[in-house]
Amino acid sequence: MKHVSHMTIRKRIVAVFLLAILMLVIVLIRLMYVQFIKGPSLTEQAEMSWTRDIKYEAERGKILDKNDQILVDNISAPTVMFVPRQIENKAETAFALAEILEVDQELILGYLEQDTSIVRFSEGRKLSDQQALAIQELDMAGIYLAEDSKRYYPHDTLLAHVLGFSGIDNQGLVGLELFHNEQLSGTAGRLSFFSDAKGRRLPDLSDTYQEPIDGNDLKLTIDLEVQTIVERELDIVEATYQPDGAWAIAVDPNSGAILAMSSRPTFDPATYQKVDPEIYNRNYPIWSTYEPGSTFKIITLAAALEEEVVDLEKDHYYDKGYIEVGGAKLRCWKHGGHGDQTYLEVAQHSCNPGFVSLGQRLGTDRLFDYIEAFGFGKKTNIDLAGEASGILFNREQVGPVELGTTSFGQGVSVTPIQQVMAVSAAVNGGVLYQPYIVDSWIDPITEQVIEQNKPEAKKQVISEETSSLVRSSLESVVAQGTGRGAFVEGYRVGGKTGTAQKVGSDGRYLANNHIVSFIGFAPSDDPEIVVYLAVDNPKNTVQFGGVVAAPVVGNIIEDSLQAMDVEKRSDGLEKEYRWPEQPLVEVPDLIGLSEQDLLGYLTQLSIESVGTGSKIIEQAPAPGTKVPMGETIRLLFGE
Repeated sequence: MKHVSHMTIRKRIVAVFLLAILMLVIVLIRLMYVQFIKGPSLTEQAEMSWTRDIKYEAERGKILDKNDQILVDNISAPTVMFVPRQIENKAETAFALAEILEVDQELILGYLEQDTSIVRFSEGRKLSDQQALAIQELDMAGIYLAEDSKRYYPHDTLLAHVLGFSGIDNQGLVGLELFHNEQLSGTAGRLSFFSDAKGRRLPDLSDTYQEPIDGNDLKLTIDLEVQTIVERELDIVEATYQPDGAWAIAVDPNSGAILAMSSRPTFDPATYQKVDPEIYNRNYPIWSTYEPGSTFKIITLAAALEEEVVDLEKDHYYDKGYIEVGGAKLRCWKHGGHGDQTYLEVAQHSCNPGFVSLGQRLGTDRLFDYIEAFGFGKKTNIDLAGEASGILFNREQVGPVELGTTSFGQGVSVTPIQQVMAVSAAVNGGVLYQPYIVDSWIDPITEQVIEQNKPEAKKQVISEETSSLVRSSLESVVAQGTGRGAFVEGYRVGGKTGTAQKVGSDGRYLANNHIVSFIGFAPSDDPEIVVYLAVDNPKNTVQFGGVVAAPVVGNIIEDSLQAMDVEKRSDGLEKEYRWPEQPLVEVPDLIGLSEQDLLGYLTQLSIESVGTGSKIIEQAPAPGTKVPMGETIRLLFGE
């Protein structure tokens, strides 16, 4: 028998002891790792296996106008879901739910028989208050109602193309709802309850609730009153002319803030599924590109004045009805021409040959330098999706004919937003601004501003002196030229008509199919609003911008300035009336007169009187107001 020394035994005991300590340390380290490092995640996984979550959608942020009027809101629209394993009588439950949801019983029964923890289904989304109350009164095990909401558009079709809409999952699909979806969406919350392996609820454990975080509110530069006026006028245009389309945009020329924007045909965002996607995907003021026609002459005029190649009062142009350029005849709209005229009259008459001569004086490079400086040929980068960039001639391909046609707005392709921003620059003192429609983001709880947009001046395109000349020239167009339909008594309005030919699929211009337009601004000496309106192929009328579009813009400007509290004045140019137009009659001061004294006023005005007494003590309209001939004046007689 082998003898083992005490020393060897001791070494073996020590080795075993050290090994035991090492194993104990390893176990302790593992326990600490599981407890402190892996513990939270393991606990979370365990709770996930025990818990069932009912999702609570966050409310999307509201959308407001510049004066905090609500444009888009939310209304309650609960969602029903169920835990199949907690439902004992599935047939009875399916029958009750199918009756409330107005769907087939077998469909609900199919959902109830699914082998899953929680069933969410499309037919149970966005319920009415009555449906939610009926489900709540069932008081059936396994049936849960979750708070949810859906978008509410209190003004129906107003601003539809700009606002867009969101889908059943409250995700933005079109317009501002899509473009700013992330900030509008918020973060969903949840109600969690504990259940056993068979899905049965554990009554001894408390439910946990994580509150949803609502999306931020979006405040726009849109003025609801101005927008309503624009919508009203477009509705009238659509009913009167049955056009292929119509659109309008109003902007603050001193900041680039969009005050109104609308398109026809339009739609109701709440029922967008009922219309063709082409309707809601086309926000014409930023999407549509076409030859602008004579509204583009404002750019040629501004460039010519800035470069001092013309004096509007002293320089003359003789219009014989056409001008020959590069072997082609570029014609005036007036057969036989306008004869001898100053260049101010060239602008008033919208004379194509006269503007061709201005383009020739400028030359290709100078004219195109200004066209590009005013923002044409590239996107404005307005904070909306779907903007087009337009098309300009390549300078290397511009010959005498292309230079001539570009001078009066033919052969180039632009967007309405480009036009309104360029004209704003031409009349606001020469500054081209970045257009924007988002004013600020607001915390829905504290109502504090999170992020504020400010006007961004891109460049000084022309001088203030040139801009002043452009304003006065365009005021004369409205008072004495082709834009007389936009004249507004008491407000100084400037503007320019446009009648643009449309190109067909064969590359030829269409006959009797034009986009007629007008761009106007007021007050002309210190503009506060610029309005552009275009009507695509108006029916049963003469297709001229001065006939169709100018009066509409005049209505928009007059009512908008009143809504903006801009006072009327009497220091503007007098309108030049032409047959069959009738000049307005100034209402005299009749206060204090007797009935006998009125005989001299009956030839031009109708009179309606009330009250007893010998003298007039009140009248409407007020003295000095200009009204159409034959207008009724209401008088109150008393002592």
